Formats: sequence, structure tokens, C-alpha cells
Amino acid sequence: MSFGRLITAMVTPFNEQLEIDWNVTGRLIDYLIEEQKSDSLVVCGTTGESPTLSEEEKEALFRFAVERAAGRCKIIAGTGSNDTRHSIHLTQIAEQSGVDGVLLVAPYYNKPSQEGLYRHFKAVAESTSLPVMLYNVPGRTGVSISAETTLRLAQIPNIVATKECASVEQITEIVSGAPDSFVVYSGDDAITLPALAVGGYGIVSVASHIIGADMKRLIEAYTEGRTAEAAQINARCYPVFKGLFHCPHPVPNPVAVKAALRLKGLPVGGVRLPLVDANEQETAFIRNLIG
Repeated sequence: MSFGRLITAMVTPFNEQLEIDWNVTGRLIDYLIEEQKSDSLVVCGTTGESPTLSEEEKEALFRFAVERAAGRCKIIAGTGSNDTRHSIHLTQIAEQSGVDGVLLVAPYYNKPSQEGLYRHFKAVAESTSLPVMLYNVPGRTGVSISAETTLRLAQIPNIVATKECASVEQITEIVSGAPDSFVVYSGDDAITLPALAVGGYGIVSVASHIIGADMKRLIEAYTEGRTAEAAQINARCYPVFKGLFHCPHPVPNPVAVKAALRLKGLPVGGVRLPLVDANEQETAFIRNLIG
């Protein structure tokens, strides 16, 4: 199945007590589908502050997103962890919730070997009938899924994609060896266009909360052969791609994008500790960035 080319890794809206704000969550889902042209939404991923969401909150978000999207886009549940048994458990909950697929991050902190990574993902994939997207983000997990391991995993029928936050070189290596049924998404907004150029399929994006419609035009221009136009759109989008992670110094995701959404009139609330909200200097930078 296809998740489409533009996937938004959705923030989790909170109220003043830092509990999930269901009214704003519904508004955000509508906005991302209708205004920002998302083909799929990842709920309870890194951008959704998955480390500080309880299992009960995750299950409620899975069910709510499926119901609110109502077939207008695909819902991908973030169900990965560094505990294989718990990843299987949460994946099965997600399947029962009616989601369209799952996103499995590489196990973090315990730093498994490549064989351990392979067996982890294989075990979770075999526990579900849902399509699986791998998620390689070594800057957060302390371990990188090698291209070789990814290509081994691509032979498993329901492992259908990977989200790569490694390098264009790794994306190239995976694309060159993967079966036609397996696709590669960039997990870094700033390399959306280079990833497409080496055979990547699309983007799992943070910036699409703010400039998703432009990103959709960028992807369509490139895939339709209008490469000069794609480059022009990319140049316009690039400051936002970078600014949401450096405003003007590095900030952890989703601090900046939540601030940007608040500035755009979507009251998605703050972030849970140990993250802290954007300060005055960072907020001023973001305000200028998004116009």
C-alpha cells in the first residue's frame, strides 16, 4: 500500500495542564489534511513527543486520529521502542485501533548489533498484518540501521518503507538495492529534494505543519520533470527547513514547530518536560521565519 509522498510527523496538542487537547487535535488533523495536503500522518512519533506519552494516551490518539481522518489520509502509528516485546504489544494495540501502518524506530539506548536490529524489526513485523516503515535516526538512538540490514529487512513482505535520517549516500545505497515494493522516505526536511533526486519516494516531515502545501508542489514539480521549478520551491522552503531546528541555535524538535503553530493561531500548547518551550529570542526568530 502507499502512504503517499508527503507524510507529516504530527505534534501532539496539549492544554495548559499538558494533557492532550482533543479539540485542538481534531482541528490540527483537519488542517494538515485540508490546508497542508498531507497524504499520511504519523501519530505518536518523535515529533508527537512519544517518549512522554503513556500507553493509554497513545492508544487514544491512534483511535482518535483514525476516526477524525475518516479515510481522508492514512494514519501511521509510532509503535517502536527499545523493548521488542513492548513494541509488539503496542503494534498490536495500534492494529486493533484501525491504523493503516506503523513506524518502528531503531531501538535506542541499548545499542543493539546489526543482527539484533534485524531480529527486532523482523519480530515486530511478523506480529502484525500492518505495513511497517522502519525509522533510522542515529542522532537520537545511538545506533544506525545499516543499508545492508535495511535491505535484508526489505525482503520481509510487510516491511514496505524506511524513514532515513542518515545521509543521501545511505538513501542511494538502499534505493539501488531494494525491491520495487520497498520505498525510501527522507526524515530530514532539508534533503527532501536531494533524496528525491537519488530515488527517494517522499518525506516524513516536520516543516509540513507550516509549509506542507509548498512541499507538495515541490514534490509534484520534481516527479513531473519540472526540476528547475522544484529547485526554486526548495530554495524558498529551505530557510524554514533549517529554521525549525536552528532558531537561531539548535533546539530539540518539536519545540520550534509547536511555537510556529501557536503563532499561526493553532493553540497546540507547550511541550512536556524534559523539553522546554521556546524562549522569547527563539519565538521572535520563528515569528520572522514564518512571516
